[in-house]
Amino acid sequence: MNLPAQHLTPHPTPTLTRRTSLPPLDPRRYAPSAERPVRAKSRSLDGFMDIQAHLHTWGQFVFSVTGVVRVSTDRATFLVPPSRGVWIPAGVVHAVTAVERCELRTLYLLEPPDDGEVWAENRVLEVSPLLRELAVQLARDEIEPGDAVADREGWIGKLILDEIRRAPRLQLGVALPTDKRLRRLCEAVLAEPMRHASLDDWAAEVGASARTVSRLFRQELGSSYAQWRQQALLAEALRLAAHRKPMQVIAAELGYASASAFTAMVTRTVGMPPSRFFGQT
Repeated sequence: MNLPAQHLTPHPTPTLTRRTSLPPLDPRRYAPSAERPVRAKSRSLDGFMDIQAHLHTWGQFVFSVTGVVRVSTDRATFLVPPSRGVWIPAGVVHAVTAVERCELRTLYLLEPPDDGEVWAENRVLEVSPLLRELAVQLARDEIEPGDAVADREGWIGKLILDEIRRAPRLQLGVALPTDKRLRRLCEAVLAEPMRHASLDDWAAEVGASARTVSRLFRQELGSSYAQWRQQALLAEALRLAAHRKPMQVIAAELGYASASAFTAMVTRTVGMPPSRFFGQT
C-alpha cells in the first residue's frame, strides 16, 4: 500500500544531486500465504534512489547484500550495512533510501518468527552468512503465481525463520520526533553530522533557540541532544565502516581526538568494541 509523500519522506542526503523516487514493486506478487509463508524479493537500487513510503499487511525483514541503505519509519531511522537487517512489523509505514548503489533482499513473512512480543516493534538484527545465502537463494528460486510449491522452498523458508529467530539483536536505530522543527533539525544532522559543532548553530537553521531545541528533545525523544547525537554518529560510523575505513579515520571524521576515545564511546553505547560492532576483522 502506497502512502502520500507527506506521511513519511525518505532520509535526505547532503548533496544537490536530484534523487529518483520509486514506488515499491507490486506487493501482491510477493504476498506470503499459508502455502508460501516465506517469500523473497530482490531489487537493485542505484545511489540517489528512494523507495516511496508504504506498508504491508505482513512482516518483513530487509537487508542489503552489497551497499548501504537507510530504512525509515515515522519514529526512527536505521542505517543498514550488509551485515545488518531490519525487521518491520505488519502495518508499519516505512521508506527506503539508497545511500549508495545496493542490492536489496526482502523477506516477507506471513507470521512473525515466533509468538514473542518483541516482533511487534522494529528490530535490528545481525545477518548471518547462512541467512544471507538462504535469502539470496529463495529470491533466485522465486516461481510464478499458480506454480506448485516445491519441498525445497518449504525447507529454505523454515531455515530462514529459524535464522531470524536466532539472530542477535543490536541496539541500533536513531529515534525521530514528530515536531516539525525538531524533525527537520534531526534529519539535517543525520545527513551531515559534522556540518555544525554546536547545538546553537543547528537550532539557528530551524529558527529556534538552543534552549527550545533542548526542551523539544526531552519532550519528544526523552533524551538530551548530546545523547541523541551519539546515536546519529554511530549511524554515520556504520556507513564509513561499510567502506572499510580504518578506525582512526572514522574517529577523526567524526570529530574524536583519538581512536581510543571513539572506541570508548562505541563500547559504552552499544556494549561491544567497534571491531565487533562494525563487523571488521
